[in-house]
Amino acid sequence: MKLSVWARKEGIGYRAAWRMWKAGQLKGHQLPTGTIIVEEERPSILPDSVAIYARVSSSENRNKLDSQAERLTQYAVARGYRIYKVVKEVGSGVNDNRKQLLKLLTDDGYSRIIVEHKDRLTRFGFNYIDTLFRQHGRSIEVVNEAANDRDDLMQDFVSIITSFCARLYGQRRSGRKTKRIIRELKDAEDG
Repeated sequence: MKLSVWARKEGIGYRAAWRMWKAGQLKGHQLPTGTIIVEEERPSILPDSVAIYARVSSSENRNKLDSQAERLTQYAVARGYRIYKVVKEVGSGVNDNRKQLLKLLTDDGYSRIIVEHKDRLTRFGFNYIDTLFRQHGRSIEVVNEAANDRDDLMQDFVSIITSFCARLYGQRRSGRKTKRIIRELKDAEDG
């Protein structure tokens, strides 16, 4: 990465980083154009080091967030894993811009993420994330696999409807409309 980007990431000024480069304290090379490229030192990953990710959809469920994280912590301890980090987040599984998750995905200090259900990590694209992790020698461990794919699919469908209704009609109207749609979906499923 460029020296300026490295300096920003480390929270130091460019001049300080340049002095470190000149003093030979940084590994890297200089391009013919003069640009300095710093080699990032990756932290060593312990093979049984895990990150725990717990998520709930709304602030109303915040108490469930703590109990979810606690269950996952107990699971990791029982399996003999070293817990690197526990990340708790409140946000929709449809949202692809969750700050805590994005920060966790770019962290290299663990070999495995543990989640309670696939949808706690993401509603969509789980297999993409899993494939990328495997290419980098890491994995995702799902504690409770969904027993019924139909239920999982219905929940994803409801999440999409909720998301689009919220965008189109605002939060108050979308709540009523979403409840009506969910009722209709359940009626159609029963009938």
